[in-house]
Amino acid sequence: MTEKKHMKGYSEEICSSMIGQTPREEIWKKNKTTLWYYPTNTKKYKTPLFLIYSLVSKPYLLDLAPGSSMIEAFHQKGFDVYLIDFGVPGYEDYDISLDTYICGHIQKAVKRTLYHSKSTDVSIVGYCLGGTLSIIYAAIATEPIKNLILFAPPVDFSQIPLLEKWRELLRENEMKIDELLSLYGVVPPSIVNLGMRTITSPISITPHIRLIERGHDKQYVEKWNKFNRWAKDHIPFVGKTLHQLLYDVVLENKLIQNQLKINEQQVLLSNIKSNLLVVSTSGDQIVKEEYIISLLDKVSSEDSTYKRVKGGHASLAIKGELPLFLEEWLVQRST
Repeated sequence: MTEKKHMKGYSEEICSSMIGQTPREEIWKKNKTTLWYYPTNTKKYKTPLFLIYSLVSKPYLLDLAPGSSMIEAFHQKGFDVYLIDFGVPGYEDYDISLDTYICGHIQKAVKRTLYHSKSTDVSIVGYCLGGTLSIIYAAIATEPIKNLILFAPPVDFSQIPLLEKWRELLRENEMKIDELLSLYGVVPPSIVNLGMRTITSPISITPHIRLIERGHDKQYVEKWNKFNRWAKDHIPFVGKTLHQLLYDVVLENKLIQNQLKINEQQVLLSNIKSNLLVVSTSGDQIVKEEYIISLLDKVSSEDSTYKRVKGGHASLAIKGELPLFLEEWLVQRST
């Protein structure tokens, strides 16, 4: 009994510890969206990094803790970092569309970043769904994007198993789904969490097995608890945006086919001419390689690199250091 109490107290102490400790300042805000600036103390490169994360999870995964932070790792190499944080939408945000997120939030935040940094160009870094948003934005951007770095960006949904059955089911019930989304306005975090658990259920037990194996390692347990907290810390999903992503991007696969439109403008992947680095991991069961690789054939980037490395979906975000290939690639292409 004593041991159980001790372990419970230890876990609670860890879970209550601070998430994300890299110094930052707010430099722009629109509605719930905030643009954070993380100034490095050893600035070596004028080209800043602009990070875009998902709409379904909170972006503190990119700054989980000292020693487990992608933002901290970028800092240590001399890069100023900007992060767009979409915040937590409420019912009053029911009418925010994918178009609004791309043009009204991301594009304006990039302009603010260029102004604030006094740089002539920017490097866009997109992670997971944030990578998909980065691709859409980069294809219609008028701002100078020097580098486009994408970690596990789902872009081609033609290879998803059972997709045809899903298409048929969702098309038949689109009106009912629209009524449900209209009723909610935003999809509650509990429903988002249920959806993510459904996707990841075959591999959800693996992290717990590793926790048992390394339960004696206090540093590992602390990191595990913080990551587990993030994994369950989903945010509401705006219904209007969800409908566009679900029907246009996933079911109809319009993005990879150059058929998607944002604010009546066609999203042509051939418009992407930035230096391009696309990264996937061998253990990623959420965004598999076949959802990613076809992007490289669609863009016009003369300098494009595809890298497949070991790890899981979130490994690179919490590694705590930049992989050598990423550091070398970015340093060579930054002003």
